Amino acid sequence: MRQAILPFLLSAGLFGLTLGLSACRTGAPQPVAAPGLELSIAHINDHHSNLEPHRDFELVLDGVPTRVETGGFPRLAALFKANAQRSNLLKIHAGDAMTGTLYHTLYNGEADAALMNTVCFDVFELGNHEFDEGDAGLRRFLDHLRSGPCQTAVLAANVEPAVGSPLAPQTSNDYLQPFVLRQFDDVTVGIIGIEVRGKTMNSSRPLPGTRFLDEMDTAQKTIDVLRARGIRHIILVTHQGYEADKAMAARLTDVDVIIGGDSHTLLGDFSGIGITASSGPYPTLVSNRNGEPVCIAQAWEYAKLFGLLKVRFDEHAAVLACGGEASLPIGDDFRRKDASGNFVAVDAVTRGAILERLPGSGARVVIPDPTAQAELARFAGRLDDMKRQKIGIASESLCLVRVPGESTNRSSGVAGCERANTLARGSDIAQAVAEAYRQASKLADLALQNAGGIRTPLPRGEVTFSSAYTVLPYSNVLFEVQLSGRQVVEVLEEAVGNHLDRGGSDGSHPYAAGLRWQLDLSKAPGSRFSQVEVKLKGSDSWRPIEADRTYTLVTSDYLATGGDGYTKLAQAHQAGHSVNTYLSYTQTFVDYLLVRGTLGRPAAADYSHQRVIGRDRKPLPQTGQNSALPGTSPAVPTAALRCGRPQAVAGNPPSSPAAMGEPPTC
Repeated sequence: MRQAILPFLLSAGLFGLTLGLSACRTGAPQPVAAPGLELSIAHINDHHSNLEPHRDFELVLDGVPTRVETGGFPRLAALFKANAQRSNLLKIHAGDAMTGTLYHTLYNGEADAALMNTVCFDVFELGNHEFDEGDAGLRRFLDHLRSGPCQTAVLAANVEPAVGSPLAPQTSNDYLQPFVLRQFDDVTVGIIGIEVRGKTMNSSRPLPGTRFLDEMDTAQKTIDVLRARGIRHIILVTHQGYEADKAMAARLTDVDVIIGGDSHTLLGDFSGIGITASSGPYPTLVSNRNGEPVCIAQAWEYAKLFGLLKVRFDEHAAVLACGGEASLPIGDDFRRKDASGNFVAVDAVTRGAILERLPGSGARVVIPDPTAQAELARFAGRLDDMKRQKIGIASESLCLVRVPGESTNRSSGVAGCERANTLARGSDIAQAVAEAYRQASKLADLALQNAGGIRTPLPRGEVTFSSAYTVLPYSNVLFEVQLSGRQVVEVLEEAVGNHLDRGGSDGSHPYAAGLRWQLDLSKAPGSRFSQVEVKLKGSDSWRPIEADRTYTLVTSDYLATGGDGYTKLAQAHQAGHSVNTYLSYTQTFVDYLLVRGTLGRPAAADYSHQRVIGRDRKPLPQTGQNSALPGTSPAVPTAALRCGRPQAVAGNPPSSPAAMGEPPTC
């Protein structure tokens, strides 16, 4: 029997690995021995307004590339409902429900809330993108969530909105709770929410009066509060990323389980169906500061995966066993290439063989939940006309990468992008978007795009409005900013330093058009960029950037006003050196496609990353001529730019005779 206690509402299994444990826990007085609790946790994260299934998702089944419909919120809802009869079940969403598709653009959270209410999550932890429309936009979404029958608890222990603001009209806990309690028979479980601090402050739009506290300090203090109340079973629901979850677990006492989000991490072995992007086992087992086991789980991204974690505690409230599985819900329409190279439905015999071999692969056929399907249809109707309009053709897949060499392949499942994350060129789609900005601006020679502003790759084939608005789902406009060459390089250094040195989002990583460089991620801050060159609009040649020359750079208002840690751009903006073009950044990309008709990857010489050395000091593969470009001149060393003038370089006359051969002096 299960019942809720306190004004904090909530709801909550067996397993692979049994763990040898001490019978005692540190800290507050030990609980009286009692039968061990078995808990099941069904969870998702980072669905980002991806309510519809992913069509043409490519798996490798029986060694053959096979396209299939994957995920979608109605399939997730079906899996949540299929597990509803489990005793001691918790249903958790670990954040970033909003922003990412036309469903967000048109409905501003209403559609997401309606689909979430077909599941009735016990808890929803805020993600950084929940603040993309400010505190008022978040409140609008939470009001939609509240309008349903579920009364989902919204968690964020380290977020403190100012009383009188949209999220705290009367008290600080009007919308957000630091924790909730759930009682299973005679056992109380505490669930604490932790929001990523720096990324939300720098990469989203919370009100200045909304405070974001340190994640680690807040987590431990809240755990201590619950321990003092005699609660021994502690779950953290975090939105800070897989690596941060592991690091946090090692520094906290008395935490048992962490259900995470933010890093879009795939856990589990899906190599048997051709998905190799996994970052670790599901679940991942680590130790907390007490030396006791902690179970960590995350469920990938975009409504593709369903996580079911199973935890068994011993009679002293310590984790005894931890297991479960992550499942990829798919449809049963399998398509493979015919003799002409077209993907067509397989015959009945092949289909039967595929279905027979699916168990144990990580993929499972799931029929969408009818209630959720009906809710989705209600919102889908208004989108259909817009989504169907064709605006161009992608002649090859434009892959999505944040930082060249990163471990996660964000284009997994997109043909032609299998190794994109390992290559020096980085993000094809970010390059194309930057070029669209550059073409749209009448004044700009240079264009800048942050990696995180691009949400999906662009697969080969027909491009529609839907495709464009999925790649660029936000409501940004373009700004033209006047910068010296020296400032341009400082902006680049700052963008990389944001994620390498300051713990910020790697979404700050820069891509550009009309601007290229060599990047050494192993070097000290301020010295990572070299061979920085520009190609002025209308010119066919690349030249070293000039420290004291003024350039016009076009970028999104988000970066121009300091988002993602771009404080140098914000300083130029605040000093009056920027102009709002009022051009929608998504419409700019749409117009670019309409004019071109066909879009392919940029020429090797036009990629912003010409050469990349990783943090391990190893150069990344170049793929083509990216690193050896005949006819290009050596560029000005970054150090000279920082000191205010270019050094003399063979083949390039200095800007003044006095500078000839002088070492840079700052």
